Amino acid sequence: MARTQRGIRNAAVLVAALLSAGALSAAKFNKVLDIGKPAPVWKELLGVDEKRHGLDDLKDAKLVVIVFACNHCPVVKAYERRLIRFVDDYRDKGVDFVAISVSRQPSDQLPQMKTRASDSGFNFPYLIDPTQKIARAYGATCTPHVFVLDQQRRVAYMGKIDDHLDESKVGERFLRDAVDALLAGKQPEVAETRQVGCDIEFAE
Repeated sequence: MARTQRGIRNAAVLVAALLSAGALSAAKFNKVLDIGKPAPVWKELLGVDEKRHGLDDLKDAKLVVIVFACNHCPVVKAYERRLIRFVDDYRDKGVDFVAISVSRQPSDQLPQMKTRASDSGFNFPYLIDPTQKIARAYGATCTPHVFVLDQQRRVAYMGKIDDHLDESKVGERFLRDAVDALLAGKQPEVAETRQVGCDIEFAE
């Protein structure tokens, strides 16, 4: 009888732990990747600087911010200046930023990406993944879709950059708030938001 009761108690503890873990990590809008999970690693992605880039190159960063982007999306264009300022504001705080395009449209290929990066004054790596594997691994569905990785390279925030396309009407700065919280040793109050932008067109 004692052994049976002990087994029941152990089972109850296990179920409670599983439910608690699910409540902490379940993603509402991302069907592939959960908050708190290890970030998928990328390697050898070609950048507009003609160099190959990987997540391991950023091992000294306190945080890593990834945004899935492309040239043709008007939503990405609306956020370019905000992202450039974000990089300027956080670079000296140990935050690295990377933009990745997986678009196969002619206007989004590497020569056009180089032109966009130069004309817009990008101050961050702009990489291309023609296989689209990295976007699938992150569950990215649109551009821009942003992910913040903590020092252990776990996903700490994912979703949209802020709450309005018109910067003058922004009330919630989700990306900045998440990064500020993590730099202060806290977890973001909002860990996931619904991503908004141009749909990523995946090859079948």
